[in-house]
This record gives sequence, C-alpha cells and structure tokens, in this order.
Amino acid sequence: MARLFGTDGVRGLANSDLTAELALDLSVAAAHVLGETGSFGNGRPVAVVGRDPRASGEFLEAAVVAGLASAGADVLKVGVLPTPAVAFLTGMLDADLGVMLSASHNPMPDNGIKFFAKGGQKLDDAIEDAIEARLREPWNRPTGAEVGRVRDHPEGVETYISHVVGTAPTRLDGLRVVVDCAHGAAYRAAPEALRRLGADVITVCAEPDGLNINHNCGSTHLDVVAAEVVAAGADVGIAHDGDADRCLAVDNTGEVVDGDQILAVLALAMRAQGTLRRDSVVATVMSNEGFRLAMRSAGIEVIDTAVGDRYVLEAMKAGGYSLGGEQSGHVVMLDHATTGDGVLTAVHLLAQVASSGRSLAELASVVQRLPQVLINVKGVDKGRVALDEGVRAAVAEAEAELGDTGRVLLRPSGTEPLVRVMVEAATAEQADAVARRLAATVQAELAL
Repeated sequence: MARLFGTDGVRGLANSDLTAELALDLSVAAAHVLGETGSFGNGRPVAVVGRDPRASGEFLEAAVVAGLASAGADVLKVGVLPTPAVAFLTGMLDADLGVMLSASHNPMPDNGIKFFAKGGQKLDDAIEDAIEARLREPWNRPTGAEVGRVRDHPEGVETYISHVVGTAPTRLDGLRVVVDCAHGAAYRAAPEALRRLGADVITVCAEPDGLNINHNCGSTHLDVVAAEVVAAGADVGIAHDGDADRCLAVDNTGEVVDGDQILAVLALAMRAQGTLRRDSVVATVMSNEGFRLAMRSAGIEVIDTAVGDRYVLEAMKAGGYSLGGEQSGHVVMLDHATTGDGVLTAVHLLAQVASSGRSLAELASVVQRLPQVLINVKGVDKGRVALDEGVRAAVAEAEAELGDTGRVLLRPSGTEPLVRVMVEAATAEQADAVARRLAATVQAELAL
C-alpha cells in the first residue's frame, strides 16, 4: 500500500480520500504515538487545532477535535488561521500537539491534515510511519473526568499578528502594497500585519466563503495581483496560497518575483546584518540555476535538498542554517518561525524595499533566471518515473542536447498524483521544446 503521509501531511479529496473517520482515527493514533514517545510529559496533553476556510474543514475539524478529546487531550480551537500561525501557537502556548486542516494551494475539494509536535515542529518520517501503523488499533478509552475538554481560543490570530509584526526590522511607511489572500487562511492576518507596520494595503481575494479558496487567485494565479498592482500604482504585490505558508511577489510593473529571488534578497540582507548563519542558504533542486550563480557571486553557499519544505527544514536544522526555501515561495526563517511562513516572508521582503530605498525590481534583479519550463503530467504512475527505461533514455537524450547550458529534472509530486517535468535551457524556446518532448514521453510511458 502507498504511504498515507505525503511530503506535507495527509492530503486528498475531502469526504472521499480524506474522510471524517480517517481524520478521527489519525488524531487518536497521533495522540497515542506522541504520548508514548514522551512528547506529552507528565501532564494532561493540550492540542492546538486550526484550519483554512474550506467548507470541508468544518466537518474535518469536528472529527479531529473529537479524536483528540476522546484520547484524553484538551483542545484549543484557534479557527481559521495560516498553517505557520498554528505552528507558532503550538510552541508559544507550550501545547503538546498542533493540527492544521488545509490542502495549501490545492483546489477547494481537497483537504489535508498536518501535525506539529511540541514546539511547533513538523513530525519526522518515523513518527508519521508510527501513526499510520497505529490506525484503528484497539485502545483503552478514558472516561469521566479523563476525557479531553474543548474550548475556543479566538485570541490566537491577534497573538500571531503581534508576533509577525514584532520581527520586522523596520517599518513599511510609504509603501503601497497589494495583498492577494487567495480567499484563504491569511485573509485577516496578512493585511493587518502590514497595516500595523505602516503600509498602505489594498486587499484582493480576501473574502473566503468556504468554496472560493485558491480559485483563480493567490500564489498560483499571479495575474490577479499583478493587474491590481499596475492599476493601483502600487509598489509591490504579495500573493499567498490557501494556508499562507507561501509568499510570491510582483514588482511595480507587474513582473513576477519568485521564491528564488525572494530568497536571494533575504539572504543578502541577512548576510549584511550578520544573521545569515554560516553564510549559507538552503534551497531545493528545483531552484533556478540563476539563483545559484547569484549566491556564488556573493560568496554565499547554497545547500541543496529534495523538493519539499520539510526537507529544507531538516537540512537547516542539521547544518545550523538560518534561511532556506523553495522557488514556489516557501521561505523558512528559523530565527522567527519553525516552518515556512508567507506573512512573515512578506514583512521581511517589504522591509528590504523600505529600508534600501530601492524598488523590488532592483533588489530582485540580483538573480538572472535561466529560462525554465515546468510541466505537470497527470494521469500517470508517478512511482515508476525513475525506473522506466523509455523515460530514462529520453532524459539522457535531453541532457546531451542541453550540455552545460541547462538541466533536466523529473520528479513525482509529493502531494498530487502527477509527475513534474522541469527543464532549464539557454533560451525559452529550447526549454519549452525539450520539456514538451519529455512530458509527452512520460505521458506515453507511464500512462495509467
């Protein structure tokens, strides 16, 4: 059987793949596993539970809360908040466990469950495997006063906003900023944090109704924020995904500033401030070669990891690094957060614009991106991508054609049933042609 946990928790079509029964069982198993590893200490465990605005989050939250309380954990319901806010509150409130219900940038019908251990840390693979192995096992149920108690914790959003604002190195007075909240979890926190720092904030897609999350907006549809920036004469546009662990941007002309460029701007600023530990930044194999060249030129080492912010985090902790991230906009600043935080990233990126007196376009120009094409190939057996001889031969042919002027990367998605084909080349035309050819081979060779 396929592993239930992916690179970012358990995710699937809500009420089909991810049911109320599964959510309840996962919560019970997580409480048991973490309790037996000593994560809960000697007292009665406390869990923080939050969600994004998806309609399915309402019944899944009820199932998770029921599972945790039935296992003897007290539950603090923080409501609709970004994933990094739930991680932060888990640590700040000294809770024993955090649970976030979100499918991040996925379409509304999907949902997911992410667990955080004490301190707001993501669970490692071994703990996730143990939780999966313990699903639906017989157990002794607490009764009477031993069952968990449930209460709302509405002050969580204010606590999180104050935390993010408190990390800002400077105010943002004079900046006009458009924020696209993707009708998602940051619809309150993101605009409010920037306003408290003095920015003139224009919001778009900040009216979640449970059905419109990520729909033609947010970090996967940057045309919305770009158009509003140009129309409003704004300095910068910020776009989040459904759970706001991502931040992408556009400059005053509407040009996209991706995660690689954001990471480069922050790395240079932190190095100047003396906070870039070991003069290094952690990035994934998907990062553009232009990012690596820019960092090399600045004397900053790039540490490569597999794709997924959990792998970025693992490398950062293992090596003692303070900054890491992904091209997709996951940026981890370990001095301030335990996971990728889109609102925090936006604050620190905008602080560089405000303090330097330079436009975002100028700051981002340090990275001269190689043309890069990414094609998602659906309806294929992603587990065979590294083994199929036809695919391997096509990759070898593409690499020979590109030589030292580009690269090829094929990888199965950790959160969706597809294979990602990425090609970088000297020209956009070559990158597109090679990527399309490889995508066609993947579709033909691995079709279900």
